[in-house]
Amino acid sequence: MAWIQNRPVGLVHLDAERSCPGYTLFCAVRGTTANLLDADGRIVWRWRHPEGIQHAKLNANGNLLVQTQPPKEADGAENIGGSAGALIELDWDSNVVWEYRDPFQHHDYQRLESGNHLVLSWQRVPQDVHEQVSGGYVEPADPTPMWGDVVHEVDPNGDIVREWRSWEHLSFEEDVRCPLESRKEWTHANSIDVLPDGRWLLSLRLVSTVVIVEPESGEIVWRWGPGELSHQHAATPLENGNLLIFDNGCHRRAMPSFSRVVEVDIASGKIVWNYHAKVVLSFFSFMVGGADRLENGNTLITEGATGRLFEVTPDHQVVWEYVSPFSMIDPRFGPTPAVFRAHRYPAERFPGRDVAPGRFQELEDRIRPGGLPDGEE
Repeated sequence: MAWIQNRPVGLVHLDAERSCPGYTLFCAVRGTTANLLDADGRIVWRWRHPEGIQHAKLNANGNLLVQTQPPKEADGAENIGGSAGALIELDWDSNVVWEYRDPFQHHDYQRLESGNHLVLSWQRVPQDVHEQVSGGYVEPADPTPMWGDVVHEVDPNGDIVREWRSWEHLSFEEDVRCPLESRKEWTHANSIDVLPDGRWLLSLRLVSTVVIVEPESGEIVWRWGPGELSHQHAATPLENGNLLIFDNGCHRRAMPSFSRVVEVDIASGKIVWNYHAKVVLSFFSFMVGGADRLENGNTLITEGATGRLFEVTPDHQVVWEYVSPFSMIDPRFGPTPAVFRAHRYPAERFPGRDVAPGRFQELEDRIRPGGLPDGEE
C-alpha cells in the first residue's frame, strides 16, 4: 500500500456479499493490546498485557495465546526482529492462566493436541558450523558465532521434552544466506506449523526456503523456495494438502520489490494459485506478513509492514480492507503501523461472548482521524 501523509485508517472497503464472515484478530508489533474486529472494522473486544502483545492466536478453548515484547536482555538476541520474552495464555478478561518464559524464543509457536507447545528459539551455533555457512556480509556488531534456529517442544509444566537444532540438519551447499543480509543469524525461522501427519512446517527467511521436518528423526524431508521465494513468512498448510506462503519479495532477483501470496502443491512443487496486486508495487511488505485461507475460499492477507489487512477472492478481487490505526516508534523506520500476522475466526468460536459493537466507541472516535500509538487511550 502506497504511503501517503494522510492515509485513511480503519475499514476502507467492504463487499459484504463476498467477504467471509467472522472476527479478525490483530495486534501492533511491540504493542500492548490485541484487538478483535467485526466485519465493519469496529473493535468489539481487546486483550491487554503489560509485557506487550505482538503475536496472538485464539486457542480452541477460547483463550488467547500471545507472545510478548522482547526481553530486556538475551545476550543480544533481544535486538533481532521477532524476539519475545514469554509465551502467555490469557482468558477473555486478560487474566494469565499459563505462561512459558524463554528469553531466546521468537516469532511463532503452536499448541499441540497433546497440550504441549512448539516454540521457536535461538541458540549460538558451534564455531566450526559458523565458519562453514556461506553468504551474507559481515558487520562489526555481528555475534561470533552466529545465532541458529531451534525448535523446542514444551510440556504444560514448561519443561523441554524435545529439541531440534536446525544446523544439525541444514545443508552448507543449499542453505546459503542472502548476500544482502548480515551474518548475525543463519536462517531466521519466522513460522512453524504442523501438518496433518505430525511433521513440522518451517519458514526459513534468510535462505528463502520452506522446509518440512520429520520430528522423530529431525531430518528435513522436503524443501522448496530458492529461485521462487524472497524472504517469505507464514508457511501454512491447507486442507487440500497444499501450502500457503506469504512471499515478501524484498530481495527479489531482477524484478522490482513486490509481495505476493503463493499456494504450492507439495507433491509437484508447482505454484497452483498466487495473488499479487494489479499495480504490482501497491502490495509490498519488506518485513513481516501472512496469509490465511478462509472458510469460503477467500484469503486474508496481512501486508505487515504497512499495517494493511485485506481479503481477496480466488479471482483476486479485494472484498474487505482495513488499515491498522495503531503505530509504534521504531528507531530504524520511525512511526510504523506494523502487524506481524492477523487471523479471522468464525462467530462460533466466541459462544456466549458479548462482541456487540459500541463498547470501544470513544477509542474508535479518537483513532479515526489518523491513528494513535498503541496503548495510548
